Amino acid sequence: MKLLVDMNLSPAWVPYLAARGVAAVHWSTVGAPNAPDTEVLGYARDNGLVVFTHDLDFGVLLALTRGAGPSVLQVRTQDVMPEDIGTIVLDSLARFADALSNGALVTVDHAQVRARVLPLR
Repeated sequence: MKLLVDMNLSPAWVPYLAARGVAAVHWSTVGAPNAPDTEVLGYARDNGLVVFTHDLDFGVLLALTRGAGPSVLQVRTQDVMPEDIGTIVLDSLARFADALSNGALVTVDHAQVRARVLPLR
């Protein structure tokens, strides 16, 4: 599984994830910083990537369009730097690897992690 780190998360996630065996690319290296969320989703879908984001709009877009993909891993915490939530993110990637590979919206916060299979209803 390869992640597309959205603009609202630091590029520091890419080397952090790579050092732990998770391939990732930051949106700033493949797309315009002001691209609409629909473009980010389209790029991820076309390239087989899981969107990693702090933006709740991606889940809304998937629900509105009843999209079957791409998968989205969204963090809902105030501190979104790898040193703050890296362990939770890595654990969630491992725990929900099958769901993310098949189409899911996984939401991560300090209290819980939950997955919803796509398309959202």
